[in-house]
Amino acid sequence: MMSRSLLLPLAAIALVHALWPIPAHAQDARPPVSQCQAIAQALPDVTFASFKPPAALKAQATVNDEVEITYVGHSTFLIETPGGVSIATDYSGWYAPPNVPDVVTMNKAHSSHYTLTPDPAIRHVLHGWGDDGRPADHDVVVGDTYIRNVTTDIRSFGGAMEPDGNSIFIFEVAGLCIGHLGHLHHELDDTDYAEIGRLDVLMVPVDGGLTMGAESMSRVVTRLRSALILPMHRRGPPVTSFLQMFGDGFDKSFAQQASVTVSLRSLPRKPLIYILQGV
Repeated sequence: MMSRSLLLPLAAIALVHALWPIPAHAQDARPPVSQCQAIAQALPDVTFASFKPPAALKAQATVNDEVEITYVGHSTFLIETPGGVSIATDYSGWYAPPNVPDVVTMNKAHSSHYTLTPDPAIRHVLHGWGDDGRPADHDVVVGDTYIRNVTTDIRSFGGAMEPDGNSIFIFEVAGLCIGHLGHLHHELDDTDYAEIGRLDVLMVPVDGGLTMGAESMSRVVTRLRSALILPMHRRGPPVTSFLQMFGDGFDKSFAQQASVTVSLRSLPRKPLIYILQGV
């Protein structure tokens, strides 16, 4: 749990979000995240998964609803929602959560980010690349969580850029937008930022070489202006090299545990780079 010194009254959170620069067309594309489930149900292309949530999930999310995020390893996080949905990011089986998740997302840059033979008990497997030659396009509701993606290009093993081989997965739950950059290989453009919209929590690779250099990645993080930044993909150069890219506009803290619990009310006042325990 983050300390109470990081807590921010709801009115102040709203003010901070209002002041952060978001392109106008991004606001047009995605209404405020506090209406996440209303948005999902209004979209014509949303697929409602067969997962049957408890009846209690029909109640509207409150600012106190908490999401627990655990760093499992490399680029795999376990996201556990107030409604009991469990999601593992960049699931490869190498870093497995303690229990089989309901949903897994994958990216195919390296074998440590995906598997073609996931546990058959996983109900929903979302590939970050297109299986039919077209870009992956996910608009899925599982329980209390709306999941969507924004594709980016990746470098193939031969060095050439592969269009739409990576997905930035975005999880909208409990009034929060949680984004996982996957295996990001290039800086984002205005169109990407418009599609992504606002991210309250950002999972970012910081190896400084296997994905994208620390300086380039720091520009992406600064532009996104997320409240809570969780470094991942930490092999290679130490995470301190990444932290040195950020000035006084960001707080930095090393956690004593692998998990953090966050709600709309508990978002930090100033953007916080929070290094969870793990490798």
